[in-house]
Amino acid sequence: MTTVLIADDQPLQRFGSRMLLESQDDMTVVGEATNGSEAVRMAAELHPDVILMDIRMPGLDGIEATRRITAAGDRTRVLIVTTFDLDEYAYAGLRAGASGFLVKDAQPEELLSGIRAVATGDAVVAPSLTRRLLDAYVHHLPSGPTTEAGTQEDPRLASLTDREREILTVIGQGWTNTEIAARLHLAESTVKTHVGRILAKTGSRDRIQAVILAYDTKLVQPS
Repeated sequence: MTTVLIADDQPLQRFGSRMLLESQDDMTVVGEATNGSEAVRMAAELHPDVILMDIRMPGLDGIEATRRITAAGDRTRVLIVTTFDLDEYAYAGLRAGASGFLVKDAQPEELLSGIRAVATGDAVVAPSLTRRLLDAYVHHLPSGPTTEAGTQEDPRLASLTDREREILTVIGQGWTNTEIAARLHLAESTVKTHVGRILAKTGSRDRIQAVILAYDTKLVQPS
C-alpha cells in the first residue's frame, strides 16, 4: 500500500485528488496539508511514501517545503503537481529534491502512474518538460572547478567504475534501462543493478537526481 500526503491550498483540488487516489486498491491518503509548513510537519509525523506537492501555497511554498522534507533524509518522495508548466519551477523543484514534476492538466492515469513510479524510486517529469529540461538545464548551473579533462570535480564520481560512469552519462542523456541494455549489449537486469549501485554510490535519491548529477559534473552537455 502506497501512502500519500496531499499538499495543496485549494480544497477542491485536495478533494479531487483524494477521491482519485482512494479509488485505487494500492493507495491510501494519510493526510492533507494546506500550505508548505503543514506539509513539512505532517511529513515528519506521518512518513508518507509520496507527497503530492503544489508549488504556490500561502506562507512556505512547495519548493522550500520540498527542500526541507528531502533534507530530513526520510524515505518520503515528493511529486510536484502544479498548474504552472514553467521551466523555472521544474528546475527549482527538482533541485530541491523532488522526484517528479507533473502539471495539473495531466490525465488521472498519468498522476497514478507517477505516484507509483516515484514510490519505487523512479523519476517522473511531464513529457512537455522532459526535452526542455535535458537541453536547457546546464544553463542554470553555477560554474565550478574543473579537471584537466574538463569534468567538474565531484567526489560523488570518484567511486564509480568506468562502466558505471558510462551508464550515468547515458542516464543523463535520457536513455531508459531498455535502451541502455540494447545499445550497450547488456542484460536489462544488469543495467538495473548498475543503476542501483550508481544511485547508492552518488547518494542520488532517484533517477532524476542522477540526471542532475550528470549535468552538474559535465558528463552530459546540452544538445
